[in-house]
Amino acid sequence: MPVPVSTSAESFLSAHIHGKVLAANKGDAWQGVKAVITESTACGELLDIPPVSEPYLVWFISGESEVHDREKGGPWIRSIVKKGSFFLSTGGEPYDCRWRALTPEPRVIMHVLLDLSLMKKAYEEVYGIDATHARPRDVSGGEDSQLNALMEQLRDELTRRKASRLLVSGIAQAVAIHLVRKYSALTQQSNSTGSPSLPGFKLRQITDWMSKNLAEEFDLATLSEIAGLSKFHFHRLFKKATGKTPSKYHIDLRMSMARKLLRETRRSVVEIALEVGYANPSHFAKIFRRETGLSPSDYRQLR
Repeated sequence: MPVPVSTSAESFLSAHIHGKVLAANKGDAWQGVKAVITESTACGELLDIPPVSEPYLVWFISGESEVHDREKGGPWIRSIVKKGSFFLSTGGEPYDCRWRALTPEPRVIMHVLLDLSLMKKAYEEVYGIDATHARPRDVSGGEDSQLNALMEQLRDELTRRKASRLLVSGIAQAVAIHLVRKYSALTQQSNSTGSPSLPGFKLRQITDWMSKNLAEEFDLATLSEIAGLSKFHFHRLFKKATGKTPSKYHIDLRMSMARKLLRETRRSVVEIALEVGYANPSHFAKIFRRETGLSPSDYRQLR
């Protein structure tokens, strides 16, 4: 079955949550939030996950796992998760996910989706008239003690025979405000399309940092932290904004500087390789030939 472009909270929790269901929201207490607790296998098959409009929280109750996720056709992004870890997804494109247990404990997870009207109220309370300019960010394998406490309360209500409508509503509101306060930010301009984007000022901040640190080893985690996004979603939004993956952009910066140094200086190829971040001159020469069609020495002779 093809992965839908997007799906509703109800359909997502009924059709796209894998594993044995241990508890699920029932009754009219669950008006602004949907939740399911599952126990999954030690090793997960490749799953196709469609995006949902609602913020989607995955909170780990027990077990330690190695999780890999990726946008369709993109590189796998690895995270280590344990009790208290969480993932936050705020929409986007369908993605793939797989995992492997690292401990013998059961892999128990709570899946939570917050109602869009509740999130809208939270944005309006936190940002006022600027609410439409605020954008959420995604988190992979995060740790958050305050969110942990709220999730524990929500889990307790989910496992009761009859949940309290007032308490569930209060917890959901507290979660919504916490997510908006801690995991969103104002962009310099609104995104009229409503689709996820990397703001121009944030893109400049990241590319400037890459230019100043091009000799450093490429590290997707560092760049995504600067952007305030999960590695998975940063990779997607950066490619959408520049037409290149972050790693390819980094290589292009290095090659541009290498060409400049080969043209404008008499420094040796070994020195230039070190200057742009390659400790192994043979590897530098291989990358340079792949990117330009010439060896560094042949390129220098053309100046």
